[in-house]
Order: sequence, then structure tokens, then C-alpha cells
Amino acid sequence: MNESELYKKLGELTKNRNEWEESIPYVSSLLDHDSVKIQAKALWLLGEMGLAYPISVQDSVPVMASFFDSPAPLLRERAVNAFGRIGRGSYQVIERYWKDLFRFASDEEPKVRLSFIWASENIATNTPDIYEDHIPVFEKLLHDEDDRVRMEAPEMFRVLGKRRPEFVRPYVEQLQLLSVTDDNQVVRIHCLGAVKATVKSLEEITAGQEKQQ
Repeated sequence: MNESELYKKLGELTKNRNEWEESIPYVSSLLDHDSVKIQAKALWLLGEMGLAYPISVQDSVPVMASFFDSPAPLLRERAVNAFGRIGRGSYQVIERYWKDLFRFASDEEPKVRLSFIWASENIATNTPDIYEDHIPVFEKLLHDEDDRVRMEAPEMFRVLGKRRPEFVRPYVEQLQLLSVTDDNQVVRIHCLGAVKATVKSLEEITAGQEKQQ
């Protein structure tokens, strides 16, 4: 089977979710393929499979983590994405690699930095507490030189603002300022969304506390 045929086969598998769990060993075997395109597709698909069946992909996680050191930006990007999806399904499955993800906040490739933010949002959706001492990493990304990175960075604050608004409270003023001064419209919109989510959550917490008194 040539590259295009194999890629098409993986595309068909992507749509057949009922075959995902039983296909994990097969897709994992493609991580050794000599085509970057196939490896990238396998990483992406394993991430989606891992969101649905995190325990079933755990044996593949060490091999997937080896792509963190790939010289190919696409493979680093897809590996980070995959860990975000698997970590959303079960943080415990990727826990030993979680801290290693933070090196991608300063990756030379903007798409990899973007993937780091996106993966962090996924993980923080169900496991927000682990980010309490790491907010400055995302604050720095609010000022990234790449527009796409800056557009995504406020979304991490929105995710945490909904779940742990006390983590975001120190950054509300800065986000508010960016929501009116940044030259990128999407950055402004996303910063405002993060502010609104945080403020709303803080108000709900206060209201709940007052009701208990």
C-alpha cells in the first residue's frame, strides 16, 4: 500500500469511530512508518482515539512522546496535540510527560507553540488545578510575535477562568487592556471572552458564599 492509499485508509478509519479501540495497535504501528505524513496522521488519530479510550492508548504513549524531539515541526505539533487530547481523556495516562510539554511554549515553530496552548486547554478542561503555578507561561504567550499564537493564548485564560477563576484574577486587568488595545481583532475578542468568563465565575462564587452565610 503506497502513501496515498494508506493515508486514505486512515481517513476512512477516522470516520468509523466504532472501529477505533480495536484499531489502536495498528495505528500505533504506523508511528514507525518512513513517511512523515503518515506518522503525523497516526499521531493525530491516536490523540482522538486517546480522548475516547485513554487507557487503551497508554502503551503507545512512550513512543508518541519520542516525537517531542523530532526535527520535523509537524511531528512535534501533532505529538503535542495528541497529548492534549489524551490528557483531556485521562490526565493520569500522560502525567509523567506533562511537565515536558512546557518546553514547547518556546518552540521555534509558531504552530508548535500554538499546539502547546491548545493541548493545555484540553488538559485543563478536566484537570485545571495542575496549572495553578504555571500561568506566567501563558501570560508570556499573550505577547508572542506570532498572531496565531496570540489569538489562542487568551483561550487558556478563558478555560481556567471558568473553572479556577482565582488563577486568572491577577491577569484580568491585563486581559481587559488587551481587549481594547491589541491590534488584532481576534485577540481582542478572545481576551474579552476570558475576562467575562473569569468575572462571571468569581461573581458566582461570591454569590454562593453569601448564600451560605
